[in-house]
Amino acid sequence: MRSVGARRVTVGLVLGALVLSGCARFDDSASSPFTPEPTLEGAELEPKKPEQSESSTTRPSGPCIDPDPAVVVSCLDTTGGLVEMGGYALVAERRTGRILQVAPEQQPIEVARVDVDPAGDGGLSDIAISPTYAEDGLIYAYVTTPSDNRVVRFAEGGPAKPVLTGIPKGATGNRGAIEWSKPDQMLVLTGDTGDPAAAADPGSRAGKLLRVNNPSSSGDAPTEVAVAGIGSAGDICLGGDQIWITDRTPTMDRLQRIGPDGVVTTAWTWPDRPGVAGCAVTPEGVAISLTDAKALAMATPDPETFAVTAPPSVFVANKYGRLLGASPGMDGTIWVSTANKSDGGEPTPNDDRVVRIPPPSAGGGGPD
Repeated sequence: MRSVGARRVTVGLVLGALVLSGCARFDDSASSPFTPEPTLEGAELEPKKPEQSESSTTRPSGPCIDPDPAVVVSCLDTTGGLVEMGGYALVAERRTGRILQVAPEQQPIEVARVDVDPAGDGGLSDIAISPTYAEDGLIYAYVTTPSDNRVVRFAEGGPAKPVLTGIPKGATGNRGAIEWSKPDQMLVLTGDTGDPAAAADPGSRAGKLLRVNNPSSSGDAPTEVAVAGIGSAGDICLGGDQIWITDRTPTMDRLQRIGPDGVVTTAWTWPDRPGVAGCAVTPEGVAISLTDAKALAMATPDPETFAVTAPPSVFVANKYGRLLGASPGMDGTIWVSTANKSDGGEPTPNDDRVVRIPPPSAGGGGPD
């Protein structure tokens, strides 16, 4: 849930620039190998990062400090999108509308706050940073208001301005995700508001993956439908020239792929509906947070055809509770956020959290 997709700006954008923000298969060929998310062109930046504390073999103790060294930060409200920025991260709190900068063994810093309606599964779902943040300082967010779901943007200390409004709102299915596919094109994943008919309706923005070209603060940015029939929106994540999206339908959870030719293919389905959420493209494959299964899954596409022919491995099951956001770390870890304070969760005194998880090949828990 990026934005994640982190769910999610991803590690493919201008990293470190922020001081604020049974199964379906496919075997079609592609022109480039499976790679982590691409880097968009941008200015040379001197990122300002949190101060790094001296290394220590003793984990600090005290309120809101988790004894697990993999935990970056504790005692958050239930989370939304997550973006790793090179040793630190931005995480959104879904219900409060806060965007926090978090780093290991440091107190979180509130860098922005946006008004949201958190009823049901609404609120602040995802965040993304402008590809030209060094020049414009803009953060984009997918939010729920009292009247609709929308994409807004704002600079530090400034008001939120509408980019895309009028996305339908319902009692459920309000979660959305945003991601930059090009410096001048944003992808917006919208939920079906609990109405599959709306997702199939070409005249509705509900239940769609939308392309928004040259998004501005007009509130009525033109959109193109890239994918229809989305259920409850999960996330968007990029790898090379491939776009991956997750969603939940009444009969299954899905991982879908859009190739550079625009063809949509179902990469994998989960009939047991483990609650797919945020996704992150890593050298090992596509990592997917499973909210209801309380685990992280790793789907391994073929490096040439991108076909997923084996069941995704599952690791760190039942260790951190309900996982929501996912973002690839520059050090090879997978940063995830938890949503144990949301409905259906069983929060511990240290929830909610952001956690760094090594991939399975590096001892990240191994398949269960």
